[in-house]
Amino acid sequence: MFGNMEEMQKQMKAKLSAIKVEAEAGDGAVRVTANAAREILNISINKEMLNWEDKEEIEDLVMVAVNRALALATQKEAEETQNMIKDMMPPGMGGLGDLFG
Repeated sequence: MFGNMEEMQKQMKAKLSAIKVEAEAGDGAVRVTANAAREILNISINKEMLNWEDKEEIEDLVMVAVNRALALATQKEAEETQNMIKDMMPPGMGGLGDLFG
């Protein structure tokens, strides 16, 4: 049983790694791409939209975009986990999978 669980965890990690989410801050000045495994894949900055003299503003925009991307990634992770739990339920167990979500 534990071997099966380890394999399922590997499959889930691979599935989550393939799901990408994107968030932005500053009307698109900073864009962050992450995956549902909560890994940051890319940070893109539109230098024309930023005041490079205001270091604090740039840091804040990056932080906001990263936090938004991670929140979206966490949401996708929860959805996929709930789907996995439902798939694990024996036939006929109905809505018991909803107890976990």
